[in-house]
Amino acid sequence: MVYPQTFEGYAVTDSATWNKVEKIEFTPKAFGPKDIDIKISACGVCGSDVHNVRGGWHKPHLPVVPGHEIIGTVVRIGDDATTNLKVGQRVGVGAQVWSCLKCETCLEENETYCPDWVDTYNDFYPDGSKAWGGYASHIRVHEHFVFPIPDVLDSNDVAPMLCAGITVYSPLVRNNAGPGKKVGIIGIGGLGHFAIMFAKALGAEVFTFSRTNSKKEDALKLGSDHYIATYEDKDWSTKYARKLDLIVSCGNSSKNFDLDGYLKCLRVHGKLVSVGLPEEPFTVSPGTFIKNGSLLGSSHLGSRQEMLDMLKLAAEKGIKSWHEDLKVDEEGISEALTRCYENDVRYRFVLTDYEKSFK
Repeated sequence: MVYPQTFEGYAVTDSATWNKVEKIEFTPKAFGPKDIDIKISACGVCGSDVHNVRGGWHKPHLPVVPGHEIIGTVVRIGDDATTNLKVGQRVGVGAQVWSCLKCETCLEENETYCPDWVDTYNDFYPDGSKAWGGYASHIRVHEHFVFPIPDVLDSNDVAPMLCAGITVYSPLVRNNAGPGKKVGIIGIGGLGHFAIMFAKALGAEVFTFSRTNSKKEDALKLGSDHYIATYEDKDWSTKYARKLDLIVSCGNSSKNFDLDGYLKCLRVHGKLVSVGLPEEPFTVSPGTFIKNGSLLGSSHLGSRQEMLDMLKLAAEKGIKSWHEDLKVDEEGISEALTRCYENDVRYRFVLTDYEKSFK
């Protein structure tokens, strides 16, 4: 490998064997005047990685080097970069690496909704160059999507925040979660455990919904004020009818998902924001919305400013991901993808030991 012309990464080369990877050499996009090159030291494993390499959402552009919860060190800075990053500085990269930054949407600090946004991996830049993810030695990213990491945050603790954390933080702050607000969180996993912690840190009263009582102790440790096991309390939607201002749905499955019941729990014009992305659609009765004027929507990542604010809040409140570390090699990545698919994780995997795998 000759830096910076080529990088190395662990790639899925066949969706039929989606939990097996092999090391490949690849050429990143051409280095631009506002680009940043980062030597990677840690990367979280997201449920999106499994959906992508399995072809659950759409056919992947093989080979795929996954990973979009990236921590590393700046090693090269474009001549026109203006974000005051320095060589040797620790930074993070999330699930987006480019937008036009010129359209009305971008200028309104909604760059994560830019019509031309580029995902961190399994995507293409406007010039046709392929985007490669964080199971790799390095990554090349536009400076707008590179974020300085507060010194007090441990790399392995903070890595999962760069996708899972910001995915729940943005809808919380955009819908005014805070003191005096009652916020429901559906599902306790990679997304949900962050949603509980950030909703609590913002000052909201937190209601956590899960199918059984198996995660009750975890939810309370994370900061939830109330816990509702929907399979065990058959009257839950009646008991909590019109109680909540906001619900953030973090579930990864639409199977037996009682969307009508959750909407019933909202106050008049309350919102349910779905940030989980099940492969199958939800089912809902149109009549449910009319009873309380409830609103159903979704959210995609968060703006640069929201990312910076989230990292600052995590530093101030001592928020850490619940994670398990695995080595970034064929065996470690295979275990992470397999166990993530089987929902055998509390609540995030982080790939480590990059120095040993990429010399």
